[in-house]
Order: sequence, then structure tokens, then C-alpha cells
Amino acid sequence: MLNKIQPTISIIILTIFALGLVACGGIGGEDVAFLPVTQTDGAVATTQQANIQQASNVPAASTTSSTAAAAALPAAGDYFEHEKAFISVFENASPSVVHIAVDEGEGSGFVYDAEGHIVTNNHVVSGANTIVVSFADGSQEEATIEGTAPDADLAIIKVAELPEGVKPLALADTDTLKVGQIVVAIGSPFGLENTLTTGIVSGLDRLFPGAEAPGGGTYNIPDIIQTDAAINPGNSGGPLLNLQGAVIGVNTAIESPVRGSSGVGFAVPANVVAIIAPQLIESGSAATPWLGISGSELNATMAEALGLDADTRGIAIGEVITGGPAADAGLVAADPNGTSVGDVIVGIDDQEIRAFDDLLGYIVEHTIVGQTVELKVLRDGQIDSIPLTLQARPSTQQQQ
Repeated sequence: MLNKIQPTISIIILTIFALGLVACGGIGGEDVAFLPVTQTDGAVATTQQANIQQASNVPAASTTSSTAAAAALPAAGDYFEHEKAFISVFENASPSVVHIAVDEGEGSGFVYDAEGHIVTNNHVVSGANTIVVSFADGSQEEATIEGTAPDADLAIIKVAELPEGVKPLALADTDTLKVGQIVVAIGSPFGLENTLTTGIVSGLDRLFPGAEAPGGGTYNIPDIIQTDAAINPGNSGGPLLNLQGAVIGVNTAIESPVRGSSGVGFAVPANVVAIIAPQLIESGSAATPWLGISGSELNATMAEALGLDADTRGIAIGEVITGGPAADAGLVAADPNGTSVGDVIVGIDDQEIRAFDDLLGYIVEHTIVGQTVELKVLRDGQIDSIPLTLQARPSTQQQQ
């Protein structure tokens, strides 16, 4: 049974419903906020084809029906090609994937650069007094936290020296990901180091709750990757890779009622890592651009209730945060009594906006603090272009 869906409120986006999530690693186990054959000769090929026939309930005899059924199955050689690909990814990537032990928990990570910087989840190392990194060759190094980004559940830790031959893993461009793409996860589920699991990209453009926002609610991480590759506690911070061995995401959480893989795992996309990691290395923190609004996605019913065309989609502004970029730009919120319709954001620069993830994903992955964007806003039945200069998103720490 899936966990009960819980509502959370984002300062950027008004209402988001978060799944019952289990972070797959971190400090304190249950205390964590979100429970985070290589043979290719003919004999083996023949045996595997026989096994395929048996598993498919296809008689071994050469009948017309069995021939047709067998023809519909991939040739045994195709399976071995897939197998070789998995082996190649593991052999090349696993030396760069690490096990991370902290005071009362554990997780995973991967080498980001030759200077010893390692990417992991913020929830894996948050509050840790000691961090010990174990490499695939058995060597261990103590690590220090170089920077954290709770809003994106990312952190950078650093070891003084990498083992000989260990190289950084490349980051893929996650804008090109497709549902159905084969992926590989490597990490330390339940402390079992150097574990590989496989699956596919099950979904894209999910929103995932990140850090708490000042005044309540939760910031959301955009463009989250959903996968059915088995991810379990201890996988947090480890890489989700494509078959070229490039990182497409950082395994972050699962949806599960039993703290085990249910085939619904989530990873922070590599494009977010590419933006956040350099900032963490340089300054120890990351500045995320912010609009300063809350709102709700329009559907047909809502659009008609607001007097708009039923096919109108976008983000209806419910609140403009005082002192934020949207307030400075003159954006208008709906009247709380329902007597007037506020602005509806339908585009940003040259991007159409139909859902929360469209807006938040563009801002997080394609803009920087101080950049001016052009919002396309539906106001009084007309589309207006409104320039807005992005500010840094306020954090809980800044309010203390």
C-alpha cells in the first residue's frame, strides 16, 4: 500500500502534495525527516535461450507456434549485449562511488572532481560530527563538509586524497532524458557496498520537497527523476547513471511503507547538481533564484471558475510575497475573497508554463540570481510581458 499523500505548501508554489517519502540514507535511521554471468559462448547462449522458452511457456519442440513465439523474443546475443553494458558501467563507475559513514547512519556518494570533492545528499551528512568515506579498493578517508544546499538536498564533502586511478564521474545533460531510458544505480543499500541495480526512467518532471521555507511550508526541488531501479536506505547520495556511465541524478528517496524498494525511487537531476555543486565548492552555499509568489496550477474547472477559457493553463498567483521580486515587478495576486482574478503566469522567456515544474525547473536550471526574465502574464484577458529581476531565495538559516 502506498503511503498516504500529505499536503505541503511551497513558498514558491502554493500547494504541492508530497508522497510519503523515505530518504534512502542519512543520520539516525527512523529519525530522519523523510526516510530518504558474462559467458558468451554458444553453449551458454543455447542454455539461456532454452531458459527463455521455459519462462515464456514455449514448448521446446519446433512447432509453428513455438517458432513464432521464439521469434518474438530478443535473441540471446541481445541479452548478452545488455549484460556487457551493465558490466562496463559498473567496472568503470564503481571505483568512483563511495560509502559514507556518519555518526549514526550511512549513505553513498560519488567523486565529483580530481581535488577530492564528493557529491552526496544533504540529509546524509547533515549534523554529522565525523564522516568516513570508504572507496571500492577498501581504503578509507575522513571527509569534511565543504558546503550544503538543503533546498536541493545536496552536499559536497571533501577528502584529502583520492585513491590511485579514481576519476570523477561525468554529469549528463538531463534535458535529453526520456521515459523508458535504461538506468543503473550504484551505492550501498543497507550498508552493502558496491551494489548495482538496474531499471528505467519511470517518470520525469516530478516535484520533490526540499528544505523548510521561512514562515512554514517547503521549498520544492524541480525536474526530479523517477526510476524503478531498486533504491533502498543507504543508496542516498549515490549516482543514477545512464549506460554511457554518466550521472543523470543523485539517488535521494523512495516511496515505501516499509523502508524498502517499492519500484518508486527519486533522484535529483544532474543539471541541478551542475548548478549547485560549483557554488558549494566555491562558497559553501548556493543561491537559488526566487520569484516570491505562491499560486496554484490551473485546470479546466478552475479556469472556468475564474472566467477563463477552459483550455487555459498556467500558474494562478494566489499571493505575492512582500519585498520579493514579484512584488517589485508589480505582479498581482488574486483577491483572497475571490472577488477578483490575479495574474496567471503562462510563460517565462521563450518557455511555455503549464505546470509548477515548468516554472520552477526553468528558474532553478536556467537562470541565476540577478538575472532579468520576461514573464508572460494573463491579466484582464490580455497577455502582458513583465520584466522581473530574480533575487536569491531566502533560507531558514537567513531568518535566524
